[in-house]
Amino acid sequence: MGFFNRNTRHKASYIDELSFENLPKHVAIIMDGNGRWAKSKNMPRSFGHRAGVEALRNIIQMTSDLGIKYLSLYAFSTENWSRPKDEVSVLMSLLIEFLAKEIDELNEKKVKIVILGDINKFPDAVRKQVEYAVELTKNNTGLQTNIALNYGGRAEIVDAAKQFAIDVQNGKAIDSLTEETFKDYLYTKGMPDPDLLIRTSGEMRLSNFLLYQLAYTEFVFPIANWPDFDKEEYSKVLIQYTRRDRRFGGLSKDKGPI
Repeated sequence: MGFFNRNTRHKASYIDELSFENLPKHVAIIMDGNGRWAKSKNMPRSFGHRAGVEALRNIIQMTSDLGIKYLSLYAFSTENWSRPKDEVSVLMSLLIEFLAKEIDELNEKKVKIVILGDINKFPDAVRKQVEYAVELTKNNTGLQTNIALNYGGRAEIVDAAKQFAIDVQNGKAIDSLTEETFKDYLYTKGMPDPDLLIRTSGEMRLSNFLLYQLAYTEFVFPIANWPDFDKEEYSKVLIQYTRRDRRFGGLSKDKGPI
């Protein structure tokens, strides 16, 4: 697969501009624009989804080699079931294909696969391939790659509320619930909130993704469709992130309140 090596020069000069000390610890990506990319080439949507898998491979590689600890990918939402059956079938097949082809090298690179969402609705072949990838990589200590499958942000919050209600019924003090302790009921338990959200194709919506976790996340909306979001485009976004002043509701270090 040829993982990107941060210790060697790359043809994209943007990588040389990266401030490794200020990189995000957690990057979340809404991978948007496969269909539009395919349409622009007079090709079927399935062609765009396959090209999107190639982009995914490259972004996982680069994220791992940059030493970023968490990568959350919006792969299949609860709303995506409403798409045409043929398209859903293609997405399922590509997921199986990607994991089958890449999991051994991802495991070798210490990448840990974690699933956000409920995969029980998926066909057995898909679910088994996903479960195998999770089990194989569960003890890895490198990049944690969260794949959101059959995921919805509102459903996640509702599930968390239900779990807390069960705990209260079992004797947990209701006053023990705070913004921080609530995170222990989310799919992302034990993970830091995303520092950076990227949504490709220029769309500016969250689309029900990580609604609780994105409260203070920096957003970037590159216009490139997902299949065109290569390492150079990713570098540009990361550079933009490192130059931002994250205030978390406080004062700017340089400019005072804005």
